Amino acid sequence: MSMSGASSIAPSAAASGSPAGLSRRGCLVSLASLAAPAAWLGAPQVAYAGGQLEEPLMDSVRTALSSAIADQAPPEPEFFTTEARLHYLRWLGTQSDRLRPRKPDLEVRRDFLQTVWYESKRAGLDVSLVLGLIQVESGFRKFAVSSVGARGYMQVMPFWTRVIGDGDPGKLFHMQTNLRFGCVILRHYIDREQGDLFMALGRYNGSRGRSPYPDAVFGAQRKWLFADRPQSPAA
Repeated sequence: MSMSGASSIAPSAAASGSPAGLSRRGCLVSLASLAAPAAWLGAPQVAYAGGQLEEPLMDSVRTALSSAIADQAPPEPEFFTTEARLHYLRWLGTQSDRLRPRKPDLEVRRDFLQTVWYESKRAGLDVSLVLGLIQVESGFRKFAVSSVGARGYMQVMPFWTRVIGDGDPGKLFHMQTNLRFGCVILRHYIDREQGDLFMALGRYNGSRGRSPYPDAVFGAQRKWLFADRPQSPAA
């Protein structure tokens, strides 16, 4: 699939979910880790997912989400220009260096970042936002499980596999499957909240309208921003 444009998912009916609590201690621990630039990647982390809330979906929305999940194209970015590819490679190298303390193996790191890039762009999401969310949700741990049963890198609740997948929650520990579900669900919530990232992140965490979780994700996102500085051609 080409990365030249972001795909979108059909908007859903407006509905509000009941916020679920995010513990004050958990938020303070998360925010404290963000304040220690040299230590945040190396420190053990627990999963802070509050858990998405299961809500009724319109048939059109369910179909759109199911379709977005079902496409099994491999996460190979495609570029129409040399500069676009070079931009991606510079991004990959920078983020690989940043992620090394959590994922020492170069191949594992590269595959993970490539898949995050692919699934983020595919869903029309900012890659730095997705990386920030993963940092807060799971600390980049593939097999993380929260106290409410959310799974994997993006802490996806198992009910989503029944609602828009094949019903097998075990697949949420598969890297691309987890990242695809997480990105599609986050895109869905952003559409529901009409582009309001603060409210969409709260809905993703089950704490809609409360600030600790979105603030933690926005804080983590800053560590994954990428300011590209292409090299000037030699004179």
